[in-house]
Amino acid sequence: MDRSWIIWLLVLSTTLQQILGQGSVFPAREFRGVWVATVANIDWPTSKYHTTAQQKQELDAIIEEVRQRHFNAIVFQIRSTGDAMYNSSLEPWSYYLTGHQGQAPSPYYDPLEYMIQKAHEVGIEVHAWFNPYRARSGSTSRTGLASNNMANRFPSHAYAYGNNLVMDPGAKEVQDFIVDVFSDVARRYDVDGMHMDDYFYPYPVSGQTFPDSSTYHRYQASSGTLSLADWRRENVNTLIQRLGIAIHSIKPYLKFGISPFGIWKAGHPSGIHGLSSYDSLFADSQLWLRQGWVDYLAPQLYWAIDPPAQSYPALLQWWVQQNDQHRHIYAGNSLSKIESKHWGSQEIINQIKISRNLRANESLGNIQFSMRYLQSNTQGISDAFQSIYISRTLTPAMPWLSVPTPLTPSITVTGNTLTWAKDSSGHTWRVLVYTQTADAFELHDLLHNEHTSTHVTDGEYAVTAIARNGVESQVMYIQVVGGVNSNLVG
Repeated sequence: MDRSWIIWLLVLSTTLQQILGQGSVFPAREFRGVWVATVANIDWPTSKYHTTAQQKQELDAIIEEVRQRHFNAIVFQIRSTGDAMYNSSLEPWSYYLTGHQGQAPSPYYDPLEYMIQKAHEVGIEVHAWFNPYRARSGSTSRTGLASNNMANRFPSHAYAYGNNLVMDPGAKEVQDFIVDVFSDVARRYDVDGMHMDDYFYPYPVSGQTFPDSSTYHRYQASSGTLSLADWRRENVNTLIQRLGIAIHSIKPYLKFGISPFGIWKAGHPSGIHGLSSYDSLFADSQLWLRQGWVDYLAPQLYWAIDPPAQSYPALLQWWVQQNDQHRHIYAGNSLSKIESKHWGSQEIINQIKISRNLRANESLGNIQFSMRYLQSNTQGISDAFQSIYISRTLTPAMPWLSVPTPLTPSITVTGNTLTWAKDSSGHTWRVLVYTQTADAFELHDLLHNEHTSTHVTDGEYAVTAIARNGVESQVMYIQVVGGVNSNLVG
């Protein structure tokens, strides 16, 4: 006897986003990210002398590990020292990719393009991670730098400081160029987000003064009245504002995030001691969050729960209190401390639980540093994530990123297959299929708009379309059971 189906379809009058509140039967959104560092071959590629095939295999392994552990975002370092892990007409291929700055991989491929394609196939976001001002790491020599490295493009604004070559954040030519680099990636690559780390003005080097006096004196000669410290902070503030405007003007849905040093100022909150990023790095990260210049902030809270001088929960509680514009907070966790400080994996799990307890205050996820510890399962940390990232979920929606909300897919059922028409409007990024388990729904399929069908078995399902900002359409519920008649109900 032919198998037939009873189908129940119901479109709600509210969007799924509006019903994802307390007690929702749909899975809670959470940003589950991991940093993949390329500088000094920390995470990838593990050797700059690996072949293209070996590098691709390593990328595949990273994506598969992320997928298996139910993470949903990779923060991929594509520009660490004025170079590129992608095909750029502005900057040279990375030394860490091929062993020679400016040399393309052979056989040719584009690592960023490859990462995006493979990660998106399994529903993982890719955030392109940039270091803005560092031109060389671990050396102050220009020997071996490509002609289009920033230090050679703007030689009068490249300074030897500590063991690095660092660009002058006060030089407008440098700032303009950085905005161009970000804009180029935003235009040409299908990334989900643009991300900056904690290196603004460089971390202080004992016995050295950052040599930007000539730039500051030019500012003063043009009637500038700010103190040196305030001028430096204003230079960074201006870049942050410009980047956010540029990125969103190119693609309104692109997420702009920064992961600053976890302490804004010593004494904030009371009892916290340590380096002040406001005074030492000239990074007024509190201002960026309060003004809504970023879509998410990922403060690097690389301390344990207990120490009072640098307390993970105390700092996270302070950060969420600064969030006047209700942006997202994704606390940065340090997997490396499991090894270097002998934390044990439970410390990280407990930190994620603390983050979740502040969900009502927009603490909506975590980013782990870094991928190598996840892949090596250091102190059992990868296994431990199975206890807290139990099933797949989506990254949180950002409704302030103004893009149209897609229409609900119109579902038909043939045999054991759900089908729908492709959304030609361009508003749909993914089609989501949830399956009911007990009295809740779990993510069953996350399908690109190019896909127009999925396999199902008997059960109850919910289907939505999702836009690039994470906002979902109205919900269609479907009940599929074996039987001899086919009826449409509701």
